[in-house]
Amino acid sequence: MKVVGITTQQEVYIGSKDRNFRINEFLIITDSYQGDLMGEVVEAEAYNKYIPLSMHGELADSSVIESLKAIGYNVEEDTIYIAKVRLLNEALYPVEAGSDVRIPEFDEVKDLMIRSSVDEGLVLGVIKSTDQMAKGMDEEYKDLLYTFEDGQLKSQNEIPYIYNIKSMHQYPHVGVFGGSGSGKSFGLRVVLEELMNLNIPTIVLDPHFEMDFSEIEDYMPKDKAVIYDDKFKCLQVGFHVGVKFQDLSTQDIKNLLDASSPLTDAMNNVVDILFKRNDSYNSFHNRLKMLVEAQEEGSLDRISRRIEESNSNLEREGWQKRKELYLNYDKICPYSSVRGILWRLNRLNNEGIFSKDIKEIEEGLHMGKLIVIQGSTRILQVFSTYLVNNLYHKRREYKDALYKKVTADYFPPFIVVTDEAHNFAPKGYDCPSKSILKEISQEGRKYGVFLILATQRPTLLDETITAQLNTKFIFRTVRGSDIQTIKEETDITEEEARRLPYLKTGDVFVSESAMGRTIFARIRAANTTSPHTENPFDELKNKTEEDDNKFLEIIKDKLPINGDDFINVIKEIESETGLTYPLDLFEEKLNDLVDKGMIEKQKTPFFNVYR
Repeated sequence: MKVVGITTQQEVYIGSKDRNFRINEFLIITDSYQGDLMGEVVEAEAYNKYIPLSMHGELADSSVIESLKAIGYNVEEDTIYIAKVRLLNEALYPVEAGSDVRIPEFDEVKDLMIRSSVDEGLVLGVIKSTDQMAKGMDEEYKDLLYTFEDGQLKSQNEIPYIYNIKSMHQYPHVGVFGGSGSGKSFGLRVVLEELMNLNIPTIVLDPHFEMDFSEIEDYMPKDKAVIYDDKFKCLQVGFHVGVKFQDLSTQDIKNLLDASSPLTDAMNNVVDILFKRNDSYNSFHNRLKMLVEAQEEGSLDRISRRIEESNSNLEREGWQKRKELYLNYDKICPYSSVRGILWRLNRLNNEGIFSKDIKEIEEGLHMGKLIVIQGSTRILQVFSTYLVNNLYHKRREYKDALYKKVTADYFPPFIVVTDEAHNFAPKGYDCPSKSILKEISQEGRKYGVFLILATQRPTLLDETITAQLNTKFIFRTVRGSDIQTIKEETDITEEEARRLPYLKTGDVFVSESAMGRTIFARIRAANTTSPHTENPFDELKNKTEEDDNKFLEIIKDKLPINGDDFINVIKEIESETGLTYPLDLFEEKLNDLVDKGMIEKQKTPFFNVYR
């Protein structure tokens, strides 16, 4: 392998007569003046005279071919393999043409490829096209993982990609981008498994109910399976966790109500006036409800009449309170706004938001667990606004107290992870969860609070937040607008951007600020599986078979069944099992079993007999 053609300080062409090149493989150019220069193959071509294809901007231009002839290649007869190589570090001078090229040894790329020890980093996958260098790899980096390719598990034969979690202190926040079916959620699962391995406190907002780590993947060998049962907890909003109403500030109440449905200025004013510190849900709700009822009466005279007509002291006292509220607040709290606040409050209460607290989440974080918060996207928007605000400020208060040298309760650093991040921090309009995520993206690093945001549509994610994601995992992406956003926000090259729509599921470009360049990797096989992995068409087939077998079991001891005896058989089945079958449906199910060869149908002059 030799350097051919015109060279620059950044890029060179390399030719070989007998070795084909792979994209993203690393090579060392031995320059007689500048020493060893390392580069990465960014384009690879094969040239042969029997394929006279005119390529615009072709690699094998006339100057390159002339150089190849000059150094002994027989271009007329042989296939020439040509690669465009980009140097990792810019050379002082253009590379010497004719320089030898060789494959690096592991020791020569170790510092470049591996930035963390196995025990302290996240072992996420393998760096592609490094199998030849991996032969001389240290034992500690071998047999760390499996990859899943072409429907089977494959042993590691490349250099592992280990993400240095400690680098987040300098280069905070991670973005995971990729279209549907690209391996994005799979990659996020692997990241979360590694966080659990290191016992890093983590909150996961899970709108799809898929981040459960209790089921081990079928393909994983028994001796390699990792059990995470004691390292994570799945908590559903409204069932296991919620908001303790007494702890809410006025701003918290506004955030929660606004997440339920946007508030007008008048509604904000109503909350400022009517919400009192340490209100319980009932006290605030009753205040609103009584004011609405008084306003619906429409005048003081009608309210006074209701007081006079009261049948009991309790009813009289109730209307007396309504009158006081009406006198104090009717002019400054419009009826429609009070009614709107009451409607939103009832909606949140009906969803169970106010039935629990976040104590279980705080305890889990203190124990270094991964806490999965499950719920619909809208409920998570509402709840995460309160939750993340609360936890972030507890961590911030602790760090500020340390700086001021005053005592404070310890609160651990933690990571906030969410899928479908564009729903929590959308571009172009405000929502309550966006403001706290924006604050963490800009200031969280100082306090040890970090974000891992996954989305299919990076274009729809808030630009301020996207700009703060110092590490980006980019899976297959097809939409032109998303590819353009990725090009603007990363150091991904034009060649790599062109490859994005064609990446295999699980292949990923990693643009990492700490490394200063993009690497091409493959995510390792996950140890656990999502509850939603069953193919829906397999599910349909299995359910049909299950129903058929169940029906056959019910009628088995009643066979043969005569066509004129259906009603008696149906009554017998109902008394035994409690199941009722309409006459037409019963006959249809019997015929269905006949079609599937499970029972036989015999025709007689009077009726059919099923046996």
